[in-house]
Amino acid sequence: MTATILITGAGGQLGQELARSIPAGMRGIALGRAELDIADAEQVHYTLAALAPAVVINAAAYTAVDRAESEVVAAMAVNAAGPAALAAGCAQVNARLIHISTDFVFDGAAATPYAPNARPAPLGVYGRSKLAGEQRLRGILPEALVLRTGWVYSARGANFVKTMLRLMAERDTLTVVADQVGTPTWAAGLAGAIWAAVDRPAVSGTYHWSDAGVCSWYDFAVAIAEEALALGLLQGMPAIRPIPGSAYPTPARRPAFSVLDKTSSWRDLELEPVHWRQNLRRMLAELAAEKSL
Repeated sequence: MTATILITGAGGQLGQELARSIPAGMRGIALGRAELDIADAEQVHYTLAALAPAVVINAAAYTAVDRAESEVVAAMAVNAAGPAALAAGCAQVNARLIHISTDFVFDGAAATPYAPNARPAPLGVYGRSKLAGEQRLRGILPEALVLRTGWVYSARGANFVKTMLRLMAERDTLTVVADQVGTPTWAAGLAGAIWAAVDRPAVSGTYHWSDAGVCSWYDFAVAIAEEALALGLLQGMPAIRPIPGSAYPTPARRPAFSVLDKTSSWRDLELEPVHWRQNLRRMLAELAAEKSL
């Protein structure tokens, strides 16, 4: 019998990549917010009861980091109450839950990559709401898999890479924050890791996933420009100047260091690490191919 996999947040970057890459032999059902609002516990209950999925992948989230500072109730509804409702629904139909969380559960004060068991200390509402979601779902479904990630980008949706490409085409000079360090995550690669987890029911607990390597937002922007230029997505190389985060104030504080330790994920999911720049090249090649059509 074909296993049914329910994907929430189908309209987001990750949700779209998951829907595009459903493995053979699985029946994937991808629902966006219009079809399933995870903050609506009653709707979650009836949807899961009707579909009876074997696995639920929660890619739905409130991700407006700065707006969350003034929309606390909305952020908590989706990021905290939503995962709890999904966990309760999964418990009722005996489904496995894979929940996507964030590097923003950490404060960025570390000097080495954060292990999955490192102490969380979120700086803002977004991080607190995501941490609350982890904690609430664990209280209902202890065997759930929580996969934290960060700096996600894709050929689909709005993200840092596509914003940079637009600005680089419009301006001769850009300034980019250079004192916030992390690791980019190609959504297609993240989707592949999630499908590997679906295929390994014994994998549970908390894991981390991003691409391999480390960079600042400034380094990332320079790489985007260089790779895009090589692929013909840019007509010229803009001047990119590094600035401190203090020169670009935002409503939400961001961790200065959010590199995640992926060792256990590479081992238990049996996946080889791929450097972030290699995956960036793949994503930009995808954009270039779409542009040439």
